[in-house]
Amino acid sequence: MSTSQPSSSSKKQTLFITSLVILWYSSNIGVLLLNKFLLSNYGFRFPIFLTMCHMAACALLSYMSIVFLKVVPLQHVKSRSQFLKIATLSIVFCGSVVGGNISLRYLPVSFNQAVGATTPFFTALFAYLMTLKREAWLTYAALVPVVTGVIIASGGEPGFHWFGFIMCISATAARAFKSVLQGILLSSEGEKLNSMNLLLYMSPIAVLALLPTAIVMEPNVLEETLSLGRQHKLMWLLLFVNSTLAYSANLSNFLVTKHTSALTLQVLGNAKGAVAVVISILIFRNPVTFTGIAGYTMTVLGVVAYGEAKRRFR
Repeated sequence: MSTSQPSSSSKKQTLFITSLVILWYSSNIGVLLLNKFLLSNYGFRFPIFLTMCHMAACALLSYMSIVFLKVVPLQHVKSRSQFLKIATLSIVFCGSVVGGNISLRYLPVSFNQAVGATTPFFTALFAYLMTLKREAWLTYAALVPVVTGVIIASGGEPGFHWFGFIMCISATAARAFKSVLQGILLSSEGEKLNSMNLLLYMSPIAVLALLPTAIVMEPNVLEETLSLGRQHKLMWLLLFVNSTLAYSANLSNFLVTKHTSALTLQVLGNAKGAVAVVISILIFRNPVTFTGIAGYTMTVLGVVAYGEAKRRFR
């Protein structure tokens, strides 16, 4: 009797974690593919407005999840200084998401993911420049194939576009910069926020920053969105699902991080990128070359080696 209960509990835990991983994968890959579909295939040419929709959904759903559903305890902003730090992080976060969405207008999802895999390189670079934090030489050596792989993949990418590539690299660098900046700005125990509370406070600030930006840089957005909505009845449903998935990706990432080990998260994260690449190629039928696949594979292997080196030399 006593052995069957732990076994049953273990099975429930395994099933729960498996469900979380499936939700994490489907949310991340779903929002990525829907972004590409809307921005590149559907005629919706407004990446800033799309990002604002994502942030609005994150603000509303974060509030509901934390205040009403009690997914995590509500953490309060305790000072003006802490608020300004969160606002700074929010602006950097906006830049990374907008840059990534703009790049999807010009680049295939597969190449977008290959460039995005270089995040560890930029994280290590910013960590050194901003905090003078040094890693073991083997950790830095592992970053060589990460960068080399993207260079090779760029040369072998039939759909390569310089502006899209610059936006994608900028978004990747901004994402890494945000993670290092977050570690610096919210380092004191009194100011630390978990990722769900941070999203709760960053999202409304992001909406306020993106609204005037969208009005200035995408002046016809409301008119054209309403026109697309009249032409395509599924337009509003796609925007709603896309924005909800953006929040679901953040929530599931938080829950997977909470319920698995750092190593498991790293392995799952690397696999997620590869799954996204395969699914995007099957859906969008973008041409791929052996050189491009080889470059992406090298980058992923470099990321795996980097994670292993960091774990060993921590």
